[in-house]
Amino acid sequence: MHPSWQNRLSESCARYRPWLLDRGSLTRRIQVRCAAFSVRHVQQQYGVAMPSERRMVALSRPSRPSRPSRPSRPSRPSRHSRALLRDVFLYCGETPLVFAHSVLPATSLHGAWQSLGQLGSKPLGAALFANPRVRRTPLRFKKLNRRDALYQRACTVLPNPPASLWARRSVFYLEGRPILVTEVFLPDILELSLSPALSHEGRGGQRLASRGLR
Repeated sequence: MHPSWQNRLSESCARYRPWLLDRGSLTRRIQVRCAAFSVRHVQQQYGVAMPSERRMVALSRPSRPSRPSRPSRPSRPSRHSRALLRDVFLYCGETPLVFAHSVLPATSLHGAWQSLGQLGSKPLGAALFANPRVRRTPLRFKKLNRRDALYQRACTVLPNPPASLWARRSVFYLEGRPILVTEVFLPDILELSLSPALSHEGRGGQRLASRGLR
């Protein structure tokens, strides 16, 4: 049985703790430490979220099609079970730092959030934190292992994947509409300088930007 998401961190995450617990914009936290920030490997499509994700954003369970007496066209998932699934990697230079997985229910992509389905390589975090009316649920944490689908996706850019990866997730709300964001921290996030001043980041962001992992 897979470990569940927890509302508290264990001692084993010591080096990742400052990144995991910070409730500000992760995008912004990286940008002020790295002049060569970018969003890459963007993949997004409408689909069905994982069961635990559906519960967090109140998506209904997709109905199983009944056996027809004759072949018929597959039924389309209802609007209340469909979501835009967005996967991206946050880079500093040529170094991947974070894998971000977001679940945007189709019913949430209206009003102020209507444009979120067309972000492309623009960071979702910047859009979420730009609106002061957006509220965020408490963070939940998990140490992902090789059996986790999110671990497997995150490791696609890592030449030497570690045995586990730390992740956090929370739900953002605007006018009652939810969006779930999960962030998986890759090992090189620890190389990023903790100093927020770009002019003093020689030990962190500039060093990362000058080297590549592949």
